[in-house]
Amino acid sequence: MELRELGQSGLKVSPIGLGLAALGRPGYINLGHADDLEHEYDASAMQDHAAEVLQTAYEAGFRYFDAARSYGKAEQFLSHWIADHPEQNDITIGSKWGYEYTADWKIDAEVHEQKQHSLERLNQQWGESQALLSHHLNLYQIHSATLESGVLQNEEVLNRLRELKESGVAIGLSVSGPEQSQVIEQAITIQQDGRLLFDTVQATWNLLERSAGPALEEAHRQGMGVIIKESLANGRLTNRNRSTDFAAQLDLLQTHAQRLETTVDALSIAYVLHQPWVDVVLSGAATSEHLLSNLAATKVRLDEEFETAFRAFHEDAERYWKTRSQLNWN
Repeated sequence: MELRELGQSGLKVSPIGLGLAALGRPGYINLGHADDLEHEYDASAMQDHAAEVLQTAYEAGFRYFDAARSYGKAEQFLSHWIADHPEQNDITIGSKWGYEYTADWKIDAEVHEQKQHSLERLNQQWGESQALLSHHLNLYQIHSATLESGVLQNEEVLNRLRELKESGVAIGLSVSGPEQSQVIEQAITIQQDGRLLFDTVQATWNLLERSAGPALEEAHRQGMGVIIKESLANGRLTNRNRSTDFAAQLDLLQTHAQRLETTVDALSIAYVLHQPWVDVVLSGAATSEHLLSNLAATKVRLDEEFETAFRAFHEDAERYWKTRSQLNWN
């Protein structure tokens, strides 16, 4: 994959990156996650598995890797892989602060992560991320900034982020929920010395959830790098989605994937890659096989027939996020 700049951050990224949400902890909401891990949850085994997928990604041209403090041992697994491959020094790494992993390595935990957008949490987790990733950490993002958390009005937090930016780390935010657009619009107004504080924004945008599109396009126009997460809607935009309510949509996806000689997952990711304001799309693959299937998206050429067929494919944002909230940890 040919590298590109992540907005005006100065960071180089591949068009498809690897998100470690499904690799760093035994439980996640992606459909079929337990099968991907073959129900093997020993931390050492999971570290070896993550290293295999990370190496497959690197050899396939992936150069952006995305973690978070709440992704279990994701930063630790990433750190070990980097230490084992010191010659692979051309990667860009982003991580996030704001959520604490609370599942204690259990899949049936009552609470898997706990959110707090305070200065104390930022300083604590910055230290933890630094201890594991050191100078390899290029981008630090607020994890799921929302209007409700008030993090974008917290001057103590914003000033600390300004300090980190002045030290040479790019600063970003990720957003989630039906109010993604409003949070992005708010982030664009926050400046430092006449320039945007936030170098990047990471949001959910896919065939089913397109509500943040205009706001992301404006963020891109303002110079922010745009990272797209959940391009497969946590597996809902793959053959694993056997919900009877989705049968007609899946049939449409399969029909066009066959017509364009690709797979459903590659087709879905290709649609996101096709947007001119997108810098990098995250694959959330938990196996090398799925990773390489996702990568095939770079070879898919969408046509007018596809655009016409999928023009009205998306869901209402409130419905999308309600469905997502009901996905089972597995």
